[in-house]
Amino acid sequence: MSEENKKQQLSQAFYSQTPDEVLKELDATADGLSAAEAKKRLNEYGENELEEGKKKSMAQKFFEQFKDLMILVLLVAAIISAPHEPVDSIIILLVVIINAVMGVVQESKAEAAIEALKDMSTPNANVIRDGHALSIKSTDLVPGDIVLLEAGDVVPADMRLIEASSLKIEEAALTGESVPVEKELIVLEGNEIGIGDRINMAYSNSNVTYGRGKGVVVNTGMNTEVGKIAGMLAAADETETPLKNNLNHLGKFLTAAILVIAVIMFLFGTIINGTPWMDMLLTSVSLAVAAIPEGLPAIVTIILALGTQVLAKRNSIIRKLPAVETLGSTDIIASDKTGTLTLNQMTVEKLYTNDRQYPSSEHIPDNNMALKIMNYANDTKFSQEGELIGDPTETALVKFGQDQGFNVTEKVAVEPRVAELPFDSDRKLMSTIHKEADGRYLVAVKGAPDVLLGRCTQYQVFDEVKPMTNAEEQKILSNNKDMAKQALRVLGMAYKYVAAIPSDLESEVVENDLIFAGLVGMIDPERSEAADAVKVAKEAGIRPIMITGDHRDTAEAIAARLGIIKAGDDDAVLTGAELNQMSDDEFAQKVAHYSVYARVSPEHKVRIVKAWQKEGKVVAMTGDGVNDAPALKQADIGVGMGITGTEVSKGASDMVLADDNFATIVVAVEEGRKVFSNIQKAVQYLLAANLGEVLTLFIATMLNWDTLLPIHLLWINLVTDTFPAIALGMEPAEKDLMSHKPRGRNSNLFSGGVFSSIIYQGILEAATVLFVYWSAIQWPVHATYEAIHSDALTMAFATLGLMQLFHAFNVKSVHQSLFKVGPFRNKTFNWAILLSFFLMMVIIVVPGLNDIFRVAHLDLYQWGIVVGSSFAIIPIVEIVKAIQRATGKE
Repeated sequence: MSEENKKQQLSQAFYSQTPDEVLKELDATADGLSAAEAKKRLNEYGENELEEGKKKSMAQKFFEQFKDLMILVLLVAAIISAPHEPVDSIIILLVVIINAVMGVVQESKAEAAIEALKDMSTPNANVIRDGHALSIKSTDLVPGDIVLLEAGDVVPADMRLIEASSLKIEEAALTGESVPVEKELIVLEGNEIGIGDRINMAYSNSNVTYGRGKGVVVNTGMNTEVGKIAGMLAAADETETPLKNNLNHLGKFLTAAILVIAVIMFLFGTIINGTPWMDMLLTSVSLAVAAIPEGLPAIVTIILALGTQVLAKRNSIIRKLPAVETLGSTDIIASDKTGTLTLNQMTVEKLYTNDRQYPSSEHIPDNNMALKIMNYANDTKFSQEGELIGDPTETALVKFGQDQGFNVTEKVAVEPRVAELPFDSDRKLMSTIHKEADGRYLVAVKGAPDVLLGRCTQYQVFDEVKPMTNAEEQKILSNNKDMAKQALRVLGMAYKYVAAIPSDLESEVVENDLIFAGLVGMIDPERSEAADAVKVAKEAGIRPIMITGDHRDTAEAIAARLGIIKAGDDDAVLTGAELNQMSDDEFAQKVAHYSVYARVSPEHKVRIVKAWQKEGKVVAMTGDGVNDAPALKQADIGVGMGITGTEVSKGASDMVLADDNFATIVVAVEEGRKVFSNIQKAVQYLLAANLGEVLTLFIATMLNWDTLLPIHLLWINLVTDTFPAIALGMEPAEKDLMSHKPRGRNSNLFSGGVFSSIIYQGILEAATVLFVYWSAIQWPVHATYEAIHSDALTMAFATLGLMQLFHAFNVKSVHQSLFKVGPFRNKTFNWAILLSFFLMMVIIVVPGLNDIFRVAHLDLYQWGIVVGSSFAIIPIVEIVKAIQRATGKE
């Protein structure tokens, strides 16, 4: 086979060809390949396995942590100050390295999506080679191999079916459709048929639930549909989280501001004041150290880590730290239906019998013939543990019987099955024959209502059997239509008694002259808590979007029941086929019209996520199947399911729900909003403090004052800044947090009044410190210049440190009064303030330490000025907040 033919073979729409045409195309026969030909093709096509993704080394992960702009500026500052201020340099480097290590620890839980996909492959496959059936490793399969399938098998490669006997394959992990697909050998017309509608194909990693079949392998390895998903995952770019963007913008802003101020100060000091250039350079470096919140990266990491611990206790496992905060900015939750919003478990919802519909919760007498037939004409088996094994539709019927008190095992022991006509997709019926105690035989038939009804000559109402009339037939069809409109999968039940087992077990003999007993409606029901979660999400300004591989009617009905759309809102539903007809630009213009997507493929899910992202929305995507993995990776935050989720979906996600509970996402959103709010508080606190330090140093340099030394700034940054900032990250959520609209992608750490607060509060801090320094010079306690200057320096240092501790109380809320949010609710914060206060005081009052830090002892008068001036920031900020609330400028 030439390379050109090989490429053509891998891209053929085999579902549109007959089995003979496919075999001819692949140069294969129904008797299988020869061992020699199989070996040749294995060398040509490679093993039937998925390629592994590239892994980052530990060193790569570590050095990637230093790409942050603020970190680079800090490293430059550390290098410049090393010869003259080695202690400052060491402490800066220590902070940077600790931050990098914490980042590597979190990233060590790296993506394992490709490896998980590889592990999913079945270890063995039953094939025909040289005319004989044998079991081989699935990795040795090649295009042209003939594979035998039976119930319980995992399909080992993509194949065109050439034989099918009552074959059903469950493809939920690939297509999102919860009901197993009945396979047929018919030729499908067209080249744009979705995976879920290709009923003559079997796809790698799907599960055979019923019957048996035979197929010819058409694609292996990375050329399978699962392989294409693996390729999409490998090629997908990592999305930047809003938090990372915010921190990057903050870093650029601070860097530009610092460089401008440092250059101005350097030039002013050397040219105007005549300060030696080296001394002025060190002073400029000190300003850089003062301006950069070197603890911010570590503090943000700690706040996020604390958020992950809270979420872990509430069944949300965070795989990537920024995901905690990203949840809080979510505008769109694009949720897979099957297994996420629904249970992925077929369940009986309604039973039409005795001329009326019964809800599943209402008791049905165990002598009801419809209840009896759905359990008798059924191939469900019981495991040793009592679990139901078989086709999900049939297990749902037996489960309904168990809930109604119908013990099928006991009943069949008395009335054993003696013959059967298995389900056939052509006639759409299944029948079993049971021997009765009186010597007669019961023929139990279930199947498609329209087909079954055409074979019924009578119907039963309670204990009375009546001749079938046109009016009764229309009544039954009306109930069937009513159930179908509710997206229920409907099956009909009928029966008859015969004196002997028919000698000819043909459908025309066995499945005619029946007595209609009833209809049963089933559905993969929505999770009980999902509707409430959708409601809460909408109240929080978040738009839920449902994406599924199921049919349009089913998707629309479930979405309406959940409250995602209004009942009958057909315009809000879009199918994959309709999406294929739209260009990306056209879809981007219309994406806001649709809340439900049906019959979609993995590529569609990625398009949907990207379309919303182009609208500037922050998108969270939930899912549990292989088919969800590319969209999970593309989304701003991918949410996998911990119980029903495949390893692939978990590996591609940022967060995993341990309980598969959609409502848990809403809890996570609230925690995410709280985390961002607390990061904003930390940023406000740190930058107001750093702005105060920068302005103090800058203005003092302009005035030729010697106010603060580099060691003072570093101590304040590491002690009075760090502990309260971390503790602010543990503040409880403000009461109205979930009543606000999502802040969205365009918001930043300065939004919501934070920037203006930083500016005026930083100016206030600088003005207070400069005033205290000036007053200490103007009204000295001592007589000598050295003592006066030492007192002024100490008072300025103590005022700046204490004022920042008092100011930490102000930033518990940007606009609300400190007394409304509660000054002492956060015990960790209280202890942090006390610890920082102790560390500030100990270097001033303890002999020896004050010499190292070049500070002096103060008397009560001086301490009074320091404490009074420091505390003044609380009432001043309270007044500003009150004015903001009164004028509506919150």
